[in-house]
Formats: sequence, structure tokens, C-alpha cells
Amino acid sequence: MKTNQKVLTVPLPLILFLFVRVPIMLALPFDGLRGYGDLLNFFNLASIPGLPYIHYWIEFPPGFAFVNELLFVLASGVEQTYTYIFVLLLMAADIGNVLLFYRLEKLLYPKETSPSWRSLIYAALIAGLPYAWWYFDSLAVFFTMLTLFLLFTNRKAFFVGTTLGIGILIKLFPVLLLPALARSLPPRRFITILLTALALFALPILALYSISPDFTRATMESQSSRGSVGTIWALIDGNYLAGGFGPLVERLDPAYAYTSFRNPSVIPQYLLLVLFGAVGLFLLVRARFHTPVGMLAFYGVTLIIFFLWSSGWSPQWVQHLIPIALLTLPLSPGLLLVAALVLVNLLEWPLLLSRGLFYTLPLTILLRLFLMILLGILFYQRSREPEPSSAENP
Repeated sequence: MKTNQKVLTVPLPLILFLFVRVPIMLALPFDGLRGYGDLLNFFNLASIPGLPYIHYWIEFPPGFAFVNELLFVLASGVEQTYTYIFVLLLMAADIGNVLLFYRLEKLLYPKETSPSWRSLIYAALIAGLPYAWWYFDSLAVFFTMLTLFLLFTNRKAFFVGTTLGIGILIKLFPVLLLPALARSLPPRRFITILLTALALFALPILALYSISPDFTRATMESQSSRGSVGTIWALIDGNYLAGGFGPLVERLDPAYAYTSFRNPSVIPQYLLLVLFGAVGLFLLVRARFHTPVGMLAFYGVTLIIFFLWSSGWSPQWVQHLIPIALLTLPLSPGLLLVAALVLVNLLEWPLLLSRGLFYTLPLTILLRLFLMILLGILFYQRSREPEPSSAENP
């Protein structure tokens, strides 16, 4: 007897992710779950009376800042409840990331057996990488990959721009997709995406600025005012210490957003911006994207240029590079460089710096610099290939 019932199948990468992440979440005690990340800092920021941008300054875009406030309210201000809600939200985002990565892999490589090594390695890697629940970058990665999925499935430009704008509201990194989109899309479609994304980001900022200009301006400039950390520029400046901002009471005074306890920049940041911007523009003008993989690889180039220019580095930023590298690069260099970059970051934080071994920073910074330059070269080479290489078959 025939039946028309459809069997629900769960993708293997998602099963692998759950088999790794869920036991970790269940086994870790509360202090272990919070670990060496920023969950306590996020809780403390949300506990400041009032709202970010209006009653105090904060170093994050409004999307995350107000989501953080909402989680604090849902937890009734109880730290343990807040932490568990936060971790569950990040796990939901990572479930979405695994599924989106799996779908993107099938779209980019329709002739390959799915899932291939790409989806399985990505699922296993982010399932056990503590940065994924110590910080909030998983949320920004989710909206970046959702934007790519909508783009590659030819959804309306308004929806692509909406998800991109939400991602920028959470963390600014998704804006780095725009150069690759500008070079690869028809002008009308790109302009619609651009205007939608920028409107979603700019309108909340303008509204907050109209309510509280001092705290909004302090928030927008706080990151650039704190000085160099964790980069080659920090070594040149003589800044060998990590860390963020001062005590919470300083958040109530906008003036503290412009102060820094680190050495000033030896090379002005605006000069570096001109230099790296010129390199990026040169590569963009020369770019010829023959496939969606090439466009995605150029997004990787843009990320690398930004990270090389930036005066600061945070270990969780590696989450933005991992899916791009695994989706665009062949197995041998892609997996090797991603694994090496993750290991260098884990070696730096939490292994060495949490134990006060700041004299090791030059080693990890130079290793990371070398690996990112290699990644940038491979991304650019991949962006110029006319079609997927046969060497990519798993």
C-alpha cells in the first residue's frame, strides 16, 4: 500500500552540531558556561539604570544593545537566568548558521555530494568553539548568511537589504558585504539593497541621536577612542595589554568614551585607512566575479583588509571568517588555515592572556597576521577563478 507521507529528515551537520553543543551546555557548571567571555560584562551593562544610547554610552550598535536590555528584562535581572537565556539564544542562532551553511553549500556546489566536508567541519567547529557562546557574534553571522542565502536564491532586493540591515544593527561587519555586492549585482538591485540596509541602520541611530545626542555620539565613537589592542599596530604603539573599557560608573559620563589608557597611535589611523582603502578599491576595480563563489570569496578579501587595517582585534571575530573560508577554499588550505587561525586565537585567549602572560602577545599577533595575509591571498585568487576547481571535490 502506497503512502504519500513525507519523511522528515534532519541534516547530518545539524545532528553533529547538537551532539557536540548540547552535552557541552549540560555538562558545564554555571561559571564554566560563562567562562572567559563577555557574558558577565553584558549583564553588568544591562543592569545600568536606563537605556543605552539614551542614559549611558555603550560600545555596541543599537541592535545588540537593546536585545541585551530585553534579555535582562526577561530574566528579571537575575544573572543566572539571564546567562542561560543568552546562551540559548546563541545556540538557536548557531543552529540557524549550520542550516544556512548547509543550504549555501548545496547552492554553491550542486554537483557535489551533500553534505560534504564543508558542512560537517563547520558544524563540528562552531559546536565546540567557546567563542560561539561567550560573545554575540553568532547573531551577526546568522544575518550575514541569511542575507547570502536570500541573495543566491534570487529573493527580492528589499528582503536581502532588510536582513543585511538587521545584521549591521547587531554588529557592523555585515556592511563589508557591500563592495562585493556592488561589483556583482545589477545597479538597480544593488541600490535597493543598499538603501534598505542603510535606512534600517541609520533611522534608529538618528532617532536615538535626536533623543540623546551626547550619549549616542559617545557610543558611536567609543571603539575608535580606546586605542590599539591585539594587532601589529598595537605592537608598534607599545600596547601589550588587553582589556576593554573602565568601570561601569564611567558609562554615565559621555566624556569617558573618548579617553584611553593606552598609548596613542604612532601611525595615524586615517593614514592607514587611506592606504588599506586604496588597496581594497584597487582589488575591487580589478575584480571579475564569474560565480557566486567568487563573489563570496571577495567578501572574504574585504574582511581580511578590514581586520588588517583595524587597530583592535577580538578573538571572536574569527567566527566571521570561518564560514567564508570553508565555503570558498579547497579542503587542504581552507581547513588548515581555519584550524590554525582558531588555534592561535585560543592560544592567545584564554590560554595565555588569562594567565597574565602578556609578553607572548607578539608571537600570537604575528602568527595571526601571517595567517590572515595567507587567507587574503587565497580569497583573492579564488575570487578570480572562472569556475570551481576540480580539486575541490571531497
